[in-house]
Amino acid sequence: MCKCRTFAAVGVDTAVMGIGPAVAIPAAVKAAGLQMDDIDLFEINEAFASQYVYCCKKLELDPAKVNVNGGAMALGHPLGCTGARCVSTLLNEMKRRGKDCRFGVISMCIGSGMGAAAVLERGDGVDELTNARGIPSHNWLSKDAM
Repeated sequence: MCKCRTFAAVGVDTAVMGIGPAVAIPAAVKAAGLQMDDIDLFEINEAFASQYVYCCKKLELDPAKVNVNGGAMALGHPLGCTGARCVSTLLNEMKRRGKDCRFGVISMCIGSGMGAAAVLERGDGVDELTNARGIPSHNWLSKDAM
């Protein structure tokens, strides 16, 4: 579905825990040999609203490219699998947008003043994959539910 181009983990002052994505994202993008403008979508886990707003303002991100499906505040923050939630949300949106959406970034803050980010590149087979296998209908639902 994708290639992981780069990954960056950074540390920031613990007094400002939560801003790690503002440092990790540029580091990962630069390591991929890209510019911030090359990134089509961002999925930044919002530990809390002020952290998300700070990161977006600091990086001067276009709101139309960030957490376009609502992010963790809307979708949930599954402790222990935040990265998996971010990756699956980002890749499904990249698939939905088609071949013009080539690069995406996921990022999150990490307790005690860290941040992590990864740059993902759309894979060639992304449009061939489906989200679920077909299940034959048995019409067990009432006609009102159909």
